[in-house]
Amino acid sequence: MKKPMMKVEVSSETHSKSNNSRRKFLKMGGLAVVGSSLLLYGCSDDDDISGPVTPTPGEPFDLGSGDVGILNYAYALEQLEAEFYTQVIAGSYFASADPEEKLILQDLYDHEVIHREFFKAAITGAVGGDMSKVLPELEFDFSGVDFGSRDAVLGTAQVLEDTGVSAYNGAGARIELPLYLTIAGKIVSVEARHAAAIRSIYLPGNTEFAGDDVIDANGLDPATPPADVLAAVVATGFLTTPFTANNLPAPMVG
Repeated sequence: MKKPMMKVEVSSETHSKSNNSRRKFLKMGGLAVVGSSLLLYGCSDDDDISGPVTPTPGEPFDLGSGDVGILNYAYALEQLEAEFYTQVIAGSYFASADPEEKLILQDLYDHEVIHREFFKAAITGAVGGDMSKVLPELEFDFSGVDFGSRDAVLGTAQVLEDTGVSAYNGAGARIELPLYLTIAGKIVSVEARHAAAIRSIYLPGNTEFAGDDVIDANGLDPATPPADVLAAVVATGFLTTPFTANNLPAPMVG
């Protein structure tokens, strides 16, 4: 596996359910986010868009500060997931997968592409069309994943989806504009559906869709700070486009 080139600096019920029922469950979550995108497309509220206006040539893009920084952070994660599922759909495992698994993976691909394009539109609107503040298209290296292997595909999907849920939970406390917080809440609910669906088809047992490794004693998913999420992304070696995260906001207080 190639070593990552990314530079990140951060301060501060079961298988007895029918295929159609499970797929409908995922589809409903995806449609909710499609509707949400209509609310933010072209939005230009008074967010905190301070930070680098134009990246210095040769220097990594910085995600920025305030809500725009968090939106760029989420956009980076959605680009990662969308590209992963693009590779899954093109791989040999998907071509011969169990029909139920194939339907779920196709839905996850559709949802992540929707999420990716939603964030691009939302950020573009939030910064008034100034593309110098919008995270560019990232490049990835998935050569370390065997897309012909069920274990490799579903195991990686589980990690990405579990990470996505904890990442949105950790970002929520840093969002200032209520509208963005509402949208993040809708998207994290979809990511949680993804995580549960992958776990239910991949892990043994009837309770792993909400396993003790991701749900605490209070019934809550983890909330992971952006610094820790980005460090975990770097460790995978999947992301090869360098960017920095020096100005992401601290959690809101009060």
